[in-house]
Amino acid sequence: MNGLYRAAERLMGMDADSWARHASPWSVYSRFTILPLLALAVWSRVWIGGWAWLAVALVLAWTWANPRVFAPPRDLDAWASRGVLGERVLIGRRDEVPAHHRRWAALLSVLSLPGTVAMAWGLWALDAAWVVFGTALTMIPKIWFADRMVWLYSDWITDTGRELGDV
Repeated sequence: MNGLYRAAERLMGMDADSWARHASPWSVYSRFTILPLLALAVWSRVWIGGWAWLAVALVLAWTWANPRVFAPPRDLDAWASRGVLGERVLIGRRDEVPAHHRRWAALLSVLSLPGTVAMAWGLWALDAAWVVFGTALTMIPKIWFADRMVWLYSDWITDTGRELGDV
């Protein structure tokens, strides 16, 4: 599963500066808009036909830009900031992450898949109930994953004797 996380990091072009900016709570919380916006962009084919591709492209552009547009946070005490730091530890220092955190990260990632399938079905069939259900079913494990990364980061700091902000 770590290979998948690293591939996503490479695909997003994440470097130290973009990770620092992504640690902004503004970046983290606004990122939760991406999946509903993507669903809306795909659904918009009903109203705007082929222009829906532009809407999808704009959402994908927002996905890439989001970790770059906000200034780094003044401090890293926020839940969202610690979640990003935990994700960085999971991806970059896997050998220092206890097995139970790695297992939960993988499980929560897999648990989002049924929601993705339900959302995709709803978008294909133009069934709003399935879209909303699938979106929620996908986002709940994603939010839980972020919370798990906060816990992972806290344990990692304690176990390694690092300071807040180290990764």
